[in-house]
Amino acid sequence: MGSLITEQDFQPGHGRYRQLQIKYDPMRRAVWYYLDPRDRPCFNPELLEELRQFQHRVVSLVRQAEMRGQPNPINFTVLASLVPGTFNMGGDLHLFSRLIRDGDRQGLFRYAKACIDVLHPNAVNFDLPLTTITLVQGDALGGGFEAAISSNCVIAEEGIKWGLPEVLFNLVPGMGAYSFLIRKSRPDVAETLIMSGKMLTTEDMANLKIVDRVAPAGQGEKAVLEYMDKQRQRGNARHALSRIKNVVNPITYDELMEVTKIWVDAALRLTPRDLLLIERLIAAQNKRQSQAEDEAPAEMSRAMEGRG
Repeated sequence: MGSLITEQDFQPGHGRYRQLQIKYDPMRRAVWYYLDPRDRPCFNPELLEELRQFQHRVVSLVRQAEMRGQPNPINFTVLASLVPGTFNMGGDLHLFSRLIRDGDRQGLFRYAKACIDVLHPNAVNFDLPLTTITLVQGDALGGGFEAAISSNCVIAEEGIKWGLPEVLFNLVPGMGAYSFLIRKSRPDVAETLIMSGKMLTTEDMANLKIVDRVAPAGQGEKAVLEYMDKQRQRGNARHALSRIKNVVNPITYDELMEVTKIWVDAALRLTPRDLLLIERLIAAQNKRQSQAEDEAPAEMSRAMEGRG
């Protein structure tokens, strides 16, 4: 059967996205959306707004098909990245630092809410009969870690580095890390990952049941396609189980928002020394954007360890 929608249907009304690239697979009814952030590989406000618009298009297209009595045009969404060696390095630390120095509580809250507004729909599969997938082919730190594990299924390539570095500048992640981790693993695992600030490998993440499937380096897309082909045979069962999980152990928007408020309060208590450590990570993010792929991970590791 031919596709009912095209890639153009996912674009915003005013034109095309600047920091997202969209690919639609009509055979599997899967829409891939690739992060392509400007300046630094982080979740800047414009990228967050484009993600929100994209998600609204997904919901709108499925609802329109339902109203017309047409087949669901989207069985899967796949979040991935176009940045070589990097999935995402997390929050916009340059913005964080400025807002904290200015004591701008409302600005911090607006940014944190923008993150929750895109992570929560992904975590609950948009309240639609579809499966959300993350494909991780590069390092995922901080908010990048949180975004990656917010999907129903996480597929990652070998050799990837994962970490929650916020504790190294006396803060904790506040956009879903704890909520997502305790549902994928255990509360003690979540606390250890958050409070250690250590880097983990994809293999470590799989052993902790946080990554669902490990693919050989360079074979991540193939692994996603194989997963989707297998799940299409069990689509009804998969969607029913997803709904049951959302009933029995829900991740609510209110929960994430309450955590965000705690994060904002904690961020505003950071000291000048803490902010200097944030600026060290900003420099590492900048180098990750500009350096060759094989040089950047070492720079980020030194920054996270307070060296260099």
